[in-house]
Amino acid sequence: MSETFDVVVIGGGPGGYVAAIRAAQLGMKVACIDAFKGKADGKLALGGTCLNVGCIPSKAMLDSSRQFHNLTHMFADHGITADNAAINVGTMVARKDKIVKQFNGGVASLFKANKVTAFHGFGTLHAGNVVKVKAHDGTEIELKATNIILAAGSISIELPFAKFDGKHIVDNIGALDFDATPKRLGVIGAGVIGLEMGSVWKRLGAEVTILEALPDFLAAVDADISKIALREFKKQGLDIKTGCKVSKAEIKGDEVHLTYNDGKADQQLVVDKLLVAVGRRAATAGLLAEGCGVKLTERGMVEVDGHCHTGVDGVWAIGDCVRGPMLAHKASEEGIAVAEMIAGLPGHVDFNTVPWVIYTEPEIAWVGQNEKELKDAGIPYKVGTFPFAAIGRAVAMNETAGMVKVIAHAETDRILGMHLCGANVSELVHEGVVAMEFKGSAEDLARICHAHPTLSEAVHEAALAVDKRAIHKAN
Repeated sequence: MSETFDVVVIGGGPGGYVAAIRAAQLGMKVACIDAFKGKADGKLALGGTCLNVGCIPSKAMLDSSRQFHNLTHMFADHGITADNAAINVGTMVARKDKIVKQFNGGVASLFKANKVTAFHGFGTLHAGNVVKVKAHDGTEIELKATNIILAAGSISIELPFAKFDGKHIVDNIGALDFDATPKRLGVIGAGVIGLEMGSVWKRLGAEVTILEALPDFLAAVDADISKIALREFKKQGLDIKTGCKVSKAEIKGDEVHLTYNDGKADQQLVVDKLLVAVGRRAATAGLLAEGCGVKLTERGMVEVDGHCHTGVDGVWAIGDCVRGPMLAHKASEEGIAVAEMIAGLPGHVDFNTVPWVIYTEPEIAWVGQNEKELKDAGIPYKVGTFPFAAIGRAVAMNETAGMVKVIAHAETDRILGMHLCGANVSELVHEGVVAMEFKGSAEDLARICHAHPTLSEAVHEAALAVDKRAIHKAN
């Protein structure tokens, strides 16, 4: 006998579990299927990649490593001395694991409070809105639902010449669980994961070399911001090489020997650990049974329309397994939108106002279009910038690197983008998000009173600078 639900969600990550909770809030009978196991107990660990081996654990380790780096490099400026400071990597990793387990339990508690039924195993969609769940022990159950939400997420891309072995060559999961700081860490890919995990282990004493195939550093980021970020990362000792294509990775003893071409000739690099961070792909293998009707794109993503519908009655898909940015918050918003559409309510996600953040030091954040995109589209624009070095709070914090950049339409003054590099810009970027959601102008942002002294004054001054009337810098 199969159990029947109003909604069955395949995937318990930030798209899936949020969709399940919202659907339950709207009065539906909901089930959510996920295969993640808890690291210590092997039990159902809700939260997907984000909570278990992505956003949350990486931020925990970024914070631990930042504390240690500040202690050994920054505190002397404040008159604080600490001789022979040391970090216990095992304790740091255990703290990360404790935080993950806490949030696993938090999602489970939310499921219980909202009466969402959780199933542990791999879900496969069959014809007729039937989902078969195969547990880790091989047993199988069948669920039926009026609506199915596919939220399978994504997995790391593996290079054919650098297969993951979990010890010498790792993905983001392995980079979170080193038992000691490697003397030499190689990273393929200067994207979000490569920069964040490279930063963690550099702060703890590793020699970090990052090899990026593209000729430009952070090509998706506004050029002024990426230039500042690269300068700061190089000051920190991160060795970032662009235009370098890796062709070979051989494990010899306890070393990884890399061959890469820098555009001039083949070069060699020997490291103790290699992190491969060249992107992610939709985790759709085994998700769809023959005859279910749902189609995949050439890139292996679930094919959907602008409302996340697959074209099969009652079947939707959200998050990393569909088009759009692979971001946890984008997945969550899609999950809420789909749950509300199922309930007959309006649901919508505006990709133009989805914020992006890289949690390095300094942080990088942006929303909307950058200068190159606007130039390429032929859109007239004007720009205002302001450096954190001229902000009293930033100087007091000894966090003067970076700036805020506001881009507005040259004729209407409507904000088209906000780009930031500096301390806490992961929070400040939301001034741009809110302003853009309300179709705000640079003038609107410039006329809002910002508390003094705060980092947010850089946003205020950048908005003023759009019309060349910043107060605390020459226009």
